Amino acid sequence: MPAEVDFSKGARGKFYHPGAKFNLPVYLDDQVQTRLTALASAKGVDLSTLVNDLLRKDIELIEMAR
Repeated sequence: MPAEVDFSKGARGKFYHPGAKFNLPVYLDDQVQTRLTALASAKGVDLSTLVNDLLRKDIELIEMAR
């Protein structure tokens, strides 16, 4: 890395996009991922769909308990 970097030709905010959506990575324990992958395969859906469905159901249960 040079001691000084010339930013004189840089453009401020060139890659800034208001309202951009960021998907957060979620890391599952090995045992959980193995079990959910098998369940998703058995249901014929991808892992993300299965996890989202399970989390939606959990959120509904939490909301009903309030």
